[in-house]
Order: sequence, then C-alpha cells, then structure tokens
Amino acid sequence: MKKLLFILGVLCTTSFFAQSYPFKISGKIQSEKEKKAIESATVHIERAKDSSVVSYTISDEKGMFTLEGKSFYKNVKLFISFVGMKSYSKTISLDNKQSYNLGIINLQEEDNLLSEVIVKSKAPITIKKDTLEFNVKSFKTKKDANVEDLLKKLPGVEVDEEGKITVNGKPVNKILVNGKPFFGNDPSITTKNLSKEIIEKVQITDTKSKSEAFSGEKGDDNNKTINLTIKKENNKGWFGRVSAGGGTDERYEGATMVNRFNNDRRISVLASANNINSPGFSFGEIQKMFGGSGGSIRFNGNGSFAINGRSFGGGSGIIKSKTAGATYGDTFKKGLDLNLNYFYSGSSSNNDSKSNRENILPNGRYFSNSTASSFDENNNHSFDTEFDIEIDSTFLINVSPRFIANDREGSYNSLEESFDNNNVLTNRSKVNSRSKSSARNFENNIDITKKLNSKGSFIKASITNQFDTANTEDYNLSTAEIFGTNPSVRDRNQFSDIANKVNSLRSRVSYRYPILANKFFLDVEYRYRSDERENVKNTFDFDNTTNQYSTFNKELSSNFTSNDITKTPSVGLTYRTKKWNFNIETGFMNRTLENNDKLRPELNFEKSFDALQFETRFRYRFDSKASIGFSYDLRNDAPSIRQLQPFADVSNPLNIITGNPFLKPIERHSGYLNFNKYDWQKRTGMFIYMGGDFTNNQVVSKSRIDENFVRTTTFENVNGAYNLWGGGSYSKNVKLDSITSIRFRAGAYINGNRSINFFNDIKYKSTTISLSPNVGFTFEWNKILTIEPRYTVSLSETTFDLDNFNNQKFTRHNLNITTKTNFPKKLEWRNDVRYNYNPNVVGFNKSAWFWNSTLAYSVLKDQGTISLKAYDLLNQNNNVRRTATANYIEDSESTVLQQYFMIGFSWKFNSLGQKGNIPNYEMIH
Repeated sequence: MKKLLFILGVLCTTSFFAQSYPFKISGKIQSEKEKKAIESATVHIERAKDSSVVSYTISDEKGMFTLEGKSFYKNVKLFISFVGMKSYSKTISLDNKQSYNLGIINLQEEDNLLSEVIVKSKAPITIKKDTLEFNVKSFKTKKDANVEDLLKKLPGVEVDEEGKITVNGKPVNKILVNGKPFFGNDPSITTKNLSKEIIEKVQITDTKSKSEAFSGEKGDDNNKTINLTIKKENNKGWFGRVSAGGGTDERYEGATMVNRFNNDRRISVLASANNINSPGFSFGEIQKMFGGSGGSIRFNGNGSFAINGRSFGGGSGIIKSKTAGATYGDTFKKGLDLNLNYFYSGSSSNNDSKSNRENILPNGRYFSNSTASSFDENNNHSFDTEFDIEIDSTFLINVSPRFIANDREGSYNSLEESFDNNNVLTNRSKVNSRSKSSARNFENNIDITKKLNSKGSFIKASITNQFDTANTEDYNLSTAEIFGTNPSVRDRNQFSDIANKVNSLRSRVSYRYPILANKFFLDVEYRYRSDERENVKNTFDFDNTTNQYSTFNKELSSNFTSNDITKTPSVGLTYRTKKWNFNIETGFMNRTLENNDKLRPELNFEKSFDALQFETRFRYRFDSKASIGFSYDLRNDAPSIRQLQPFADVSNPLNIITGNPFLKPIERHSGYLNFNKYDWQKRTGMFIYMGGDFTNNQVVSKSRIDENFVRTTTFENVNGAYNLWGGGSYSKNVKLDSITSIRFRAGAYINGNRSINFFNDIKYKSTTISLSPNVGFTFEWNKILTIEPRYTVSLSETTFDLDNFNNQKFTRHNLNITTKTNFPKKLEWRNDVRYNYNPNVVGFNKSAWFWNSTLAYSVLKDQGTISLKAYDLLNQNNNVRRTATANYIEDSESTVLQQYFMIGFSWKFNSLGQKGNIPNYEMIH
C-alpha cells in the first residue's frame, strides 16, 4: 500500500509541474435563418495534432455554452454540431489570455433532408429528440476494454461493483446491439463480454416495449435502455474470446464465446465452467470473484436463482457451475425479424451454516441456535424466441414463446435447539431430508398493434398463456422433541409425492382516441387474468412391517385446485408535449377466488372482491439538463389462497400455520417523486427521489407461542403500516488537465418503516429508521493509474410501543478500494480491497479484510493475456450477517470461498472491419 501511495504522489507531482494552458471558451449558438437559440448543440475542442478530444459541453436553452479546463496542447480546434445543421469549426491557439468569447455563432441548415444520416459527426455527445448518443471514439479506454469499461467513462453513467448500471440515477434494464436483444435480456453478458473496439455509438433512451416504440407512445421514463451500434462496414466477420485457468485448492475456470456477425444476421455461442462461485457467464473478471454476477439476483422457489431473469441453478456456499448457450438473430424481407436464444446452466453446491437467534416476545425472550448443511444440484434449460412481423407501416405483430426445463436434486440436514431466558433447553428439532424435482414451464405472448391514423390513434391487443408443471419426490426423516413439564417426542419417516400445475391466461385490449392530434388522448382498456392452480401432495409414513412408505398420512397431504380471476376495465387521459407529459387512469377491479379441496370438502370457499384502481403520472423536463417526475397509485389486492385457506399446515410440528377465511382485501396507496439533473458544462449530476406506501388491511402473521415455544400462526388484517424511503446521489467530474481527472460521488439512502405485529394476541407497533450514506471518488491519470475508494456506513434503529421491548440500534461499516495500474504498457495490475465491520455481531468475527488481486500481461500483439489471480490474499473472508426484524435478532454465518491462487490465459480474435480494426473516418461537410 505504501508503494502504491508513493507512485500516486509521483504521478500527481509530474502532472502538476507539466505545462498546461487554462482556457474558458464561451459563446451563443443560434440558427442563421430564424435567429433562434439552439438548445442541446454539442460543443467540443480537439487537439489539432491528432484530433483527440480535450473537452466538450452542451448548449443550454438560451443557446449559451462555456468550455472550461486545462490543456497540455496549445493548438486546438473547436467544433459545434447539431442535428439538421451544418457543423461549425474554428482553430484556436491557447495562450495566457485564458478567456475566449466567440460571441454569436450562426449555424446554417443542411441542404439535404437526409443529412442526419450521411453526416459522420465527431461530436462526443449528440442529443436527438429523446435519445442521448455518445461517440465511442471520443472516450479513451485501455486496448482490451469491454463495454462495461466504456460505460464507466461516459458522463452521467455509473456502474457499481455488482455491474448494475444507472444513467443520471435511473437504472438500465435493457441493453440492445444494433437495436436487437443479445442473449435475451441479460445485460451482463453484453457489457462484460463484448469488446469496446467493435462499438461505434452508445445510444440511451427511455425503455419502451416494441409495441410502444411502434405506436409512438412514451416509454418508461424511470428506466433506461442502452443501444450499442456497430458501424455497418464493421458489422461483418468473426470475433470472440477463449480463456482458461487453474489454481490452488483445485480451483478452475474456463470460458469461450464466438460471434459471427453478417449485417442483420448474428450468431453467437458461449460456454463456461468454474468452481469459484461465478454462476453466470464471464471470463473471470475480478468483480466476479465475490460470488456476484452483476445485475439483479432473484432466488426462486425451486432452489435455483435468477440473474436479470435468467436462471442459473441453485444453492449457496461453494458453487460449481457450468453454462452453455447460443443465440441467432436475423432480419428477413417483408418486415420479419427473428431472435432465437438457448441457454443451459448447471450447478452443484455445498453449504454449511449456523445461526444464533434471539426471539422477542411481549412477555420475555427465548433463544434458538441452529446448524445446517445442504447440497443442491441443478440443471436448467431455457429456450426463447421472438418474431416481429411488420405487415405494413401501421400493423405490427410480436410473438415471443419461451420454454424452461429444470431438474433438481438436493439434501438438507439441520439441528435446531431453543432455550428459555435461563438457558434451559425447551425443544429440539432434527431434520434429514432429500428431494428430487422436475419442473417445466411454457409461456407465449402475442402482441398486436394497429396504428389507425397519423394523429396518434391505435388499437392494441395482447394475450399471454402460461403452463407450468412441477413434480417432486421428497423424503423426510425428522425428530421433534419437547421438554419441560409435558415432554414429548414426535418422529417422522415419510415420503411425499408432490405435483403442482399452473394454467394462466392474461389478456388486454386497449384503444387510444386522439382528442388533440399527437397531444391529448383518451385511453380505454380492458384487462382479464385467470390463474388456475392444482396442488396434489400425497404423504406416506414408513411402515416397519412392510418396510415401505405405504401408510397414507392425511394430515400432511393435500389435494386442491384454486382459481384466481381478475377483470379490470379502465379509462384514462394522456397529455404530452415536448416539455411535459401527464396521464391519469381509473379502473374497477373485480376479483374472484375459488378453492376446491378434495381431501377436506368443508374447506371449500369462493370469495369475490370489488375495488377501485387509480393511477396518475406526471413528468416535466426543464431543459436538456433536468427533469422532475411524480406518480401516485391506488391498488387493491386480495389475500392469497394460502392466507385464506383454513387448513392447518403441520409439516413443521414446532410451527403450525392456519389460514383465515375472513381476511379483507388489501388497500395500498403508493407515491413516488424524483428529480434528476446533469449539467454538461459543470460535469455535475444529481438524482433525488422519495416515495412511500401506506397500507390499509395489510395481511400480517399472528402468532402464539406456548410455554414450550411451539408456535401456532394465522393471519390478520391491520391498519397503520407504512414504508417511506428516499435518497439521492451527487457526482462531479473534475478534469485537472487533459490526462488527469477525478470523479467525486456522494449519496445516501433513508428508510422509515412501521409494521404492525402480533405475539400471543398482543398487538404492537415497531418502527425502524435506517440511514446509509456513502462517499467515494475515482482518480484517473493518463490511462496508467486508476484509484477508486468507496465508504458506506449503515445505521438503523428500531423502536417498539411496548415497554418491555428494548429498542435496537445497529451499525455496519463497508470500505471498498479498487485500483488499476497499466505500467509498463502491457502489464495491468488490479486490486479490490474490502473491509467490513459489524460491531453488533455476537459470537462471530466482527470485522474482516478481503483483498483480491490480479496481474495480467498482454502477449501476441495484445490478442493474448497471461494472468495471475489471487483470491482473498489475507485469508479473512467470512459471511457473517446480522438480521433484525420486529420479532427477532439473528447472527448467522455460512460457507464461503477460501483463499486460492490461479494462473490463466485468455486469447481474443476479431476479423470485423479492416484487419479486425475499426477504420478511421473524417468529418463530411
């Protein structure tokens, strides 16, 4: 670390004493013919010698601009460009004058109406209506940079350590290549595995469905889509990468990706395997070494988990994973677009865990200690395709079927003991189980869009059908012991055959009538949804006489079908202009729930709920820099079948759950407000948001615990629950000179939550306030050195309205430091250091340092890379967690990947364009 600080000091001193020319260039841009100010014109200066971009900005709503900074180069050239206008250029010789006022600059209209297409602009940034476009050549990165490295260089774009991308604070939920999906909707495959050198432009827009884009509707302005464009002459050829590595403790990884682009036709295949907790597809980037894979991770009920919607097997602890996939995309004549994707993922995992829990009761506390071990093996196949059939310029049909097959085997062993406040053992539970399951899912969506005229009128129809089947064989050997005055022992040796089916149908028909052409609309819509579920669980006890599972156990078996039908007609108004858009919609929901129990006919029921739905959206754009948005929703939802069904679930004899058929519908009021601003001239970005949910008739658990700490639970409606949240972020880029820059970041998240709880029929409130401020910066010097520290502290306090409940306060500190050096030129050294401190944890280590490091050396004319990777250099990695709720405080720890070292080799190839390189091009005037 001392050597690193010394190198930083030397580099900063060198930068400080180098000769530089400070400058401030200003002016006003207007149209020559109408003398109107031009907003969002791009202004940039280049080094006259080699056209390297020195600085850039965007004109404001008055056409004014100011360029400030320092340059090592005396002779620069200024360019001004705007879509539909001829470009303006001027050579400037920098001296001690520092300030240069260019006065009024008139831009002439292009003679050719198609000039937007034929002009090859060098402008770093171009704003085209609702699209922000970046010229990749203007943003310098290392030679073998991927798309994620490129995005980190773009103003207003942030990429966190998990690969999540935001643009001016708004999340990116879709990434396209030449307007088409690449390996489905998994952004991490695109950003981490496509090379920056094949990309020409990066375009950012509000996220839209294909139907919305075709009909001209406004998209989702709270989410962004990134489109990566490849220059036409470079959109033909082969490119890809192959890598492999082996290390200590029998660690290994390997990956390959091969792509064939031929204009509109794209074929890609990939495969990978590793045992270093990297479940998605990657070439072993250092960010992956923490077990994360970028994007959002969602755990599924079958033990698998999904990353950005794609399933990657299951388990926790030490994971061995393998993946394979292929994608095909093409555009045919007569407006037919086709995309096909196949993906296979398999994983096996081993995990040992232990936890200490303090359970909070109104009249006291008790304690639970548990240990568990598990093994899971998953194999998942998914196939999806998408057809876009454009009958003519007014009629679009989109068909997107998907099929998923999942097979899983697993085992689970646990021991849990509960103690009273005097540390006396009250009950014990032992479980040994193993299961095998097979699940199949088919879903098909059809969207039909018909534009009726040029005034914005259209009619739409969509229908989605879904069929799911899942079959499970489960073996359970368990013992539940209750001690005390009335001791008992309950042994179980059982086999369960479980079959679940889901048949779902969702449809929607909408019509838009223009009251004012392309501005003010009347929207009428009708939605229908039906979810039919069938659950059959046959449980058999082991018969010692026959040595078979032959004794039917009705108490632990079930056989019921349920149907959930929702009908919602609605009407709304939409108004939109260049500056703002507004819509309001109200509807009436009718929902019917039916349950037919073949084993227990007395539990059959049918319930109907009627409720009003309401929503409104508003967004105002002040200028090209800032916008504000607001939304409000009133939603009513019915309790689930599981919560309503008065069936006693005794599968866990220490926690018996029974539904409540008298539950009322849940009414939820939700509001959200956000403001974002990015100042192109000052390089400052700001995003502020706040929101909240207020819930009436919220369904909560109502538990009673007896003297032996056996829990019986049902459900109850409560009022007064709410969840409020807010936060913000601020960033500022400071360009110290043409080769040195610092990006500062600061942010905070605050949350206030009130929940209503029951314990032993005592109703009480708990309120939790949490605050998580963070601060960090990125220092970059001449593509040689990058240092990026980030510090976050998480504070929370929970208070109760019962005197015998103690208030809870928790603190957690996280420090992340990443560094990257490229010196000498072919050697790259990356470090990722993390420090976690949990002062409130009891029984486990409170703190840990975690340091990963990678050395990579370029060979074979930069097409090959030899790497040495060290995971957990300090050998302190742990997975200690503290979880606090209104009812318990738990400290837990589970298996983590331990220290290893790995040597690897990677080779990439590219035959796109001329000799595999993107050719240079000049401005066409």
